[in-house]
Amino acid sequence: MEATQLNRALLDFIDHSPNSFFAVKNAAEQLSAAGFTRLSESERWELIPGGSYYTTRNSSALIAFRLPKADFLGFSVMASHADSPAFKLKPKFEMSAEGTFLKLNTERYGGMILSTWFDRPLSIAGRVMVKTESGAESRLVNLDRDLLVIPSLAIHMNREANDGFRMNPQTDLLPLSGVSAEELRALIAEAAGCRYEDILDAELSLYNRQKGTLLGDEEGLICAPRLDDLQCAFASLRGLIESAPGRSAAVCAICDNEEVGSVTKQGAAASFLKDTLTRIAAAFGLDGEGFTRALRHSFMVSADNAHGVHPNHPEKADPTNRPYLNGGIVIKYSANQKYTTDAVSGALFRLICEKAEVPVQVFANRSDMMGGSTLGNLSNTQVALNTVDIGIAQLAMHSAFETAGAKDTAYLKKAAKTLFSTAIECGGESYSLL
Repeated sequence: MEATQLNRALLDFIDHSPNSFFAVKNAAEQLSAAGFTRLSESERWELIPGGSYYTTRNSSALIAFRLPKADFLGFSVMASHADSPAFKLKPKFEMSAEGTFLKLNTERYGGMILSTWFDRPLSIAGRVMVKTESGAESRLVNLDRDLLVIPSLAIHMNREANDGFRMNPQTDLLPLSGVSAEELRALIAEAAGCRYEDILDAELSLYNRQKGTLLGDEEGLICAPRLDDLQCAFASLRGLIESAPGRSAAVCAICDNEEVGSVTKQGAAASFLKDTLTRIAAAFGLDGEGFTRALRHSFMVSADNAHGVHPNHPEKADPTNRPYLNGGIVIKYSANQKYTTDAVSGALFRLICEKAEVPVQVFANRSDMMGGSTLGNLSNTQVALNTVDIGIAQLAMHSAFETAGAKDTAYLKKAAKTLFSTAIECGGESYSLL
């Protein structure tokens, strides 16, 4: 029953997080309710040993942390991302078609499975900048109603639809609006609490309105939009909230823009994590050398969902490294270091999972297939830590509706909780879990 309750909470989190702005807003609300204090990057931090805090950047990335009650040894970090592939509205997005229809001009954000966006109820959410008497103010908007659809072309007019038809995003995937241009502007203005003409700029995207669901029992499947990577973000957040202070500073990072390379001020390649860790170290009186020593006693888990073996295409998986849904947390390996896992980080994470009593499995790409990358190797260019890349096995990654194992959410939460309560002491070539 506990696993079912956790997954229902996950589905609720996803349903209220149509994009990274709302995922961070909802994460912040959970942290505040759990007693974490909000900090601003632009203000001086007064950190107290044993305290719990969080800060945001760009309203689309968040770092939460719990401090030790005394001098700390290092940092225990878990990083995930809040963004998912979607269609983003262009600055001038209204398009008239046949003098009858309103279409919206969009472009792709991230590597999506285009076909999965056809014939689904869609809506719009994001951030707008509103003109005020003193300048500009950021406001989140979610139209929160079935509003748009991307209609597929009938089989009678496209006989190649089931034979590898090549879709053109500029012609085949523009959404049709159920309201007029005037009505759409009014809905956006109402959600922003302003006049439409006072909106200076906007970052708006489409999202799938289909609600997530559990298939079978608590050990069955979970299906939802944006499982990659809100499943990891949610589980790591819950793990931090439920953890107890240890000898390391426990740090949960939720980054943005992973799906487009992470090279933004709020992405994993930015200084956000390093800036936060540096300020934590300074609060404990550590100078530059002390901070460097603390990094050697630190560990980072880069958590981003993994490819499970597909039941209809088992040949697409590696012959021997084959993770399955509900089989436990997946440790990801790559010879080209697109995944950062090495023998040290892999061993340390196995010990953490053993301590948490959760199973692990492994993933590697077929040698004749190019794999993707994730957060770990980019974060390490800013702050060098022993880092392991892990995830939850899923199917249909980057679909508008994905599938994962229901048991695996609880596995990752337990591993995160254990990580955040654990310190790792480095003694030359040996490592101890404290």
